[in-house]
Amino acid sequence: MQPDAIRGQLTSFIVKNFPLARKRNVGVDDRLLGEGIIDSLGVLDIVGYLENQFQIAVGDDDLSPENFETIGRLAAFVERKLTGTSSQGHDGNGSSSRA
Repeated sequence: MQPDAIRGQLTSFIVKNFPLARKRNVGVDDRLLGEGIIDSLGVLDIVGYLENQFQIAVGDDDLSPENFETIGRLAAFVERKLTGTSSQGHDGNGSSSRA
């Protein structure tokens, strides 16, 4: 799946399900958690969506603020899951810390 398609699907879901995201016209780099657009229950809604829509498993170790901070980071997280790259070995900025 193309990264743009993933970002588009995530944006659509978030705008549809979180009124503050719709009101603020949220973009891919807006801070979802830091700006109060989603809360901890919202993260659970997003996890359910990710697991159903993209057929990925989201484990406890994946529930870090870095993965859910922006739509862009969410999309990168989904891409890693779809390609089978573990979230371990990544520094949260999309860079791999593996040698």
